[in-house]
Amino acid sequence: MTEKEFCEKYDKYKNTVYSVIFNYLRNTYDTADVHQEVFMKLYQAETEFQSDEHMKAWLIRTAVNLSKNFLRDNKRRSGEELDENIPYLEENEDNGLLAYVLKLPEKYRIPIHLFYYEGYSVNEISDILGIPQGTVKIHLKRGREKLKSVLTDFNF
Repeated sequence: MTEKEFCEKYDKYKNTVYSVIFNYLRNTYDTADVHQEVFMKLYQAETEFQSDEHMKAWLIRTAVNLSKNFLRDNKRRSGEELDENIPYLEENEDNGLLAYVLKLPEKYRIPIHLFYYEGYSVNEISDILGIPQGTVKIHLKRGREKLKSVLTDFNF
């Protein structure tokens, strides 16, 4: 991949990759580190991508894996469980519904983000996350139920 091609792909996918990572880490500093690592892997990859969608799926899968690795490694270092309520910058509060989505547990937050914000199908999410389609459907259903109850409580 040439430097020009890499820059074009970076510009095209940087926001998608960032949002996937942020959904896992909920911290802009750690997200920026993992984001950089994902694109370094792309730059160094010797993979021939069949299409832009194939590259996008590869980037998201890489972002998911590196985010999970980051969380696992930091959990091991700290010796304590990671809090599900890791603080994130106030700027995301202005995004309305997205702020509530980001407060969901990871198992619901990631599929909802990929389905509604990135436009992936249940089948594609299943492939990206490496979980059965039925599990994706259940996580989407339960995530929507949690969002509905929160939004009803706050009269959103």
